[in-house]
Amino acid sequence: MKMALGIEYQGTQYCGWQSQEHCISVQQLIEAALSNIANEPVSVQCAGRTDTGVHAIGQVVHFETTVVRHDNAWIEGANTKLPRDIRITWLRQVPDEFNARFRAFARQYRYVIYNRNVQAAILASRATWVRQRLDENAMHQAAQALVGEHDFTSFRASSCQAAHANRDMQSISVIRNGDFIFIDIKANAFLHHMVRNIAGSLIKVGKGAKPIDWMAEVLDAKNRRLAGMTAPADGLYFVNAFYPEKYDLPENLLDTLLWNP
Repeated sequence: MKMALGIEYQGTQYCGWQSQEHCISVQQLIEAALSNIANEPVSVQCAGRTDTGVHAIGQVVHFETTVVRHDNAWIEGANTKLPRDIRITWLRQVPDEFNARFRAFARQYRYVIYNRNVQAAILASRATWVRQRLDENAMHQAAQALVGEHDFTSFRASSCQAAHANRDMQSISVIRNGDFIFIDIKANAFLHHMVRNIAGSLIKVGKGAKPIDWMAEVLDAKNRRLAGMTAPADGLYFVNAFYPEKYDLPENLLDTLLWNP
């Protein structure tokens, strides 16, 4: 029997999604909680791995088990075994063909910038603070050069293990709501640090340090050294993974869990 789960977490205290020997990961805690409920070892695979400090409100995972439990036992039971900054939000039984990673045809991230001259104490580790006033309209215009299928080498971490850098960016927008700036990106898949490198580059445009057409030049150059900094993990959220309708999986409602522009 194969099950799919929706997961949300604040990643500040964890060394990312993937299990590692030297630190505590989200995957490690999810597997331990589910194994406790199943009374047998459970391993999970996710739609998109997140790095240290990165958050998620729409992570999707799958696991296989021979154990029959009521849905509430999986969700509520496992949640009692998890720290309060990690939660299972929904569960569906899925066909054997389902795979959280390989059946997803798109993924969505949001990068949150708090753009005020003074930091907000309650947003520590939950948004990236930029003191200088940013021009969100220039950022949005610059970002449109990235839409479509491109080689994103310029926005790829040197440690990225992907076989190639071609990705299909389906949409990207930059919107302001008061002191918040939201960068929303949807693509078929992402490279290591791709969203954070794009965000760091757009911040340079927003500050006026680079012109609008600079993003297109960086993309064409296929050279990571020409792009902006890797923006902090604090502001990055994995929002959604998208699947064919036949699986009948819930899509995350962004405005219920993150600031709504």
